[in-house]
Amino acid sequence: MVASLNSSAPRVSTYKAMDVLKQKYERVFTHFDGNRDGRISPSELQHCITAIGGELSLAEAAAAVVSLDMDGDGLLGFEDFVKFVEGGGEEEKANDLREAFKMYEMDGCGCITPKSLRRMLSRLGDSRTVDECKVMISRFDLNGDGVLNFDEFMVMMS
Repeated sequence: MVASLNSSAPRVSTYKAMDVLKQKYERVFTHFDGNRDGRISPSELQHCITAIGGELSLAEAAAAVVSLDMDGDGLLGFEDFVKFVEGGGEEEKANDLREAFKMYEMDGCGCITPKSLRRMLSRLGDSRTVDECKVMISRFDLNGDGVLNFDEFMVMMS
């Protein structure tokens, strides 16, 4: 009996992790869905990407929506959005990580500092103190220098 409980533990843990990830996607989806109609328009997508410091023209947003829109209504439903967030191949994911890193790395030092992390989280509506950001960084700061370089950022995001 104990052996069967232990063998199912990783599966339960995986399901919980997937559920937590789905909840996170749902929160982001709701944030992107400005008019709360359950779908994301190209203009809503562009607005949110630029609000967090990214660059996305309306034409690029429209092209992204067209390429991901499974039902052809010109809008992203939740499943379409998950496809957008999870991205395509490994090269695309690496490029996306580089872009995300650049948004957090605002001081021009090639790393994410507690201050730059605090600024980005604030832009995203999650106010944290510099000390809280130091703790967040310390969890993934593999070389102990108090900041995150790109390699450490990739570990954090995986």
